[in-house]
Amino acid sequence: MPPKKSSAVVSPALLLELACHTIMGTALGLGFAFVLTEVDAFGISSLIAHSLDPHMTFVVFVGTFTLAFAVGATLTGFVFTMTQER
Repeated sequence: MPPKKSSAVVSPALLLELACHTIMGTALGLGFAFVLTEVDAFGISSLIAHSLDPHMTFVVFVGTFTLAFAVGATLTGFVFTMTQER
């Protein structure tokens, strides 16, 4: 008889690992967005400064990068965790 598989209940260790990946992605996204806005190598900060509402443009720019990195790191962490448990 094959061994009994665990139920599909989400374990606290999995949630903690996913939270760590989310925090890591958020920090990386914030850092990357702030570097892009402070170092004017690509002209992003001058584009933001000349927009109609620079504060809101800055918030949307940083928020987009932060969200993209956080979601990407969370999904990557989920895939790594699921393949590691096999």
